[in-house]
Amino acid sequence: MTDTLLPAAPQPLEKEGDSYFRKGCNPLAQTGRSKLQNQRAALNQQILKAVRMRTGAENLLKAATNHKVREQVRLELSFVNSDLQMLKEELEGLNISVGVYQSTEETFTIPLIPLGLKETKDVDFSVVLKDFILEHYSEDSYLYEDEIADLMDLRQACRTPSRDEAGVELLMSYFIQLGFVESRFFPPTRQMGILFTWYDSLTGVPVSQQNLLLEKASILFNIGALYTQIGTRCNRQLQAGLESAVDAFQRAAGVLNYLKETFTHTPSYDMSPAMLSVLVKMMLAQAQESVFEKICLPGLRNEFFMLVKVAQEAAKVGEGYQQLHAAMSQAPVKENIPYSWASLACVKAHHYGALAHYFVATLLIDHQLKPGADEDHQEKCLSQLYGHMPEGLTPLATLKNSHQRLQLGKSHLRRAITHHEESVREVSLCKKLRNIEVLQEVLSVAHQRSQLKYTQHQEDDDLLNLIDVPDIVSKTEREVEIRLPQFSKVTATDFFQKLGPLSVFSASKRWTPPRSIHFTAEEGDLGFTLRGNSPVQVHFLDPYCSAALAGAKEGDYIVSIQNVDCKWLTVSEVMKLLKSFSEVDIEMKVVSLLDSISSMHNKCATYSVGMQKTYSMICLAIDDDDDKTDKTKKISKKLSFLSWGTNKNRQKSASTLCLPSVGVTGPQVKKKLPSPFSILSSDSSL
Repeated sequence: MTDTLLPAAPQPLEKEGDSYFRKGCNPLAQTGRSKLQNQRAALNQQILKAVRMRTGAENLLKAATNHKVREQVRLELSFVNSDLQMLKEELEGLNISVGVYQSTEETFTIPLIPLGLKETKDVDFSVVLKDFILEHYSEDSYLYEDEIADLMDLRQACRTPSRDEAGVELLMSYFIQLGFVESRFFPPTRQMGILFTWYDSLTGVPVSQQNLLLEKASILFNIGALYTQIGTRCNRQLQAGLESAVDAFQRAAGVLNYLKETFTHTPSYDMSPAMLSVLVKMMLAQAQESVFEKICLPGLRNEFFMLVKVAQEAAKVGEGYQQLHAAMSQAPVKENIPYSWASLACVKAHHYGALAHYFVATLLIDHQLKPGADEDHQEKCLSQLYGHMPEGLTPLATLKNSHQRLQLGKSHLRRAITHHEESVREVSLCKKLRNIEVLQEVLSVAHQRSQLKYTQHQEDDDLLNLIDVPDIVSKTEREVEIRLPQFSKVTATDFFQKLGPLSVFSASKRWTPPRSIHFTAEEGDLGFTLRGNSPVQVHFLDPYCSAALAGAKEGDYIVSIQNVDCKWLTVSEVMKLLKSFSEVDIEMKVVSLLDSISSMHNKCATYSVGMQKTYSMICLAIDDDDDKTDKTKKISKKLSFLSWGTNKNRQKSASTLCLPSVGVTGPQVKKKLPSPFSILSSDSSL
């Protein structure tokens, strides 16, 4: 966390191609983070050693029967436990400090809790990706050296993001890029041999996996952590700063919640569902706290209805931190959550609970019901402050009776003082919190204010007359909510788009090496039609045409024509390209799918998407009849829509796409009806 003392991120360099100093990256912070990670790793090794020693001592204690041996083992076990506790406290100090990442402005506010970024090791993509490009896509891998370098530079930049929106966009762009890389190079059937290692942000334990799930989950965690650091650095003395803090914490909660629901089996403990649930609660509690500060920032008017509103807002914040502390105290989160976090949550629960009771006491003591006041409104507000009124009291009678108002107000003050004392005691128990001066100052001022007001109205018989007041009902004018990450707003281009459309050229499909087809157009007719849209497929192939005799097959994908890449071309563009070479021998490279699932569907009614069942069954029957015809029978040559003849020929070619009418006889249907799957392509009508 020492990178907080370093300068802000540098501006992007003018030099093109230097992607290391990209926007949103602060490479100067790497030195501080590396030093911190080395210390964390060393401490983690000592902790693991101490845990092993404790386990061995416990096993020896169970097995030993000699009294002296057992006493000596107990003594050694106590020393080991003491050392282990000290190591854990030292590790906690490295993992997180609530004083880090706070706003640089001099503010009199309680600090917020940020998350530290996860650290990782370097990863070399070059060898594995080059081998896969050559093996799977049958392309020259050296043509993709720049793309692989860009990917590695982007990952390196994501290790040191700047704490602003540019840093968030940098991490999001890499997360989106990982989706492209996973589809291109990571088959679901085997491991690629790339080992990704990430360190737990809380315990420092390294976790390694050979798939991209750990990489993607860790990047998501860092996006959420970056939002928390942005939120804690906002200037909370301005309305705009508090609004930015609320937005940042809501977005952090959204990213962490998305991580919890999407990646449910991450091996790193800081990304376990239990820990992420606690972190989401913490982000929402801090967002609600910022809402309360925004309401109080202009100053509080000592007015009845204003005090009612602020009291319920404070109760809402205290309730959120009370639930957070309860969640942090449950196993298994309790074992790994930083003690300073749990202590600060408890401190804030008591502090804001005390503020709620103080505001209620103020509205009861300082505001007497005067003639002409809105009695009904005040009665309604007072009744809504409690789940139930204290025993023997009614809202209207309490408002009209000045003695009852005073006694009830002093009861709230005594309850507030109890909460203040508990928050101060909780701070004294935590070493990390004792070192935060501003926290102790805020708690001390609030405590003295409640104590002073109680002293002004204190009487000798208060111990007998004061009652136990119920909790104040929490209520807010702005309920904070989870804001899901908006990846769609981040523009990311697939580095390896030269391989072809991702829907076809992916790691989940196996391909034949490109085959060269040399053919000529006979009288302007190619002997086949085209279908699909980037990449284009060979369709309606005449088995006696030049292309078929050269080795073309129905369903082949056209990847190049005369060395012109066609993977991203549409039907009309490929048609125009073929037309330009119609007077010469055409060299066309095609590839075929080796998988059982091909885009040229088998004869099955389930593939007749968008067509009536009766029509699809007719097509199947016709295809079966075609299979049974004698192969030696002369086959009439099909007209291609790539035939550049008369308009009459074009109309005949296009008319083959028309659905058959109900009254057409069998032989007519057999001549005119195309494959039932040709109408699935919108470009076939060309």
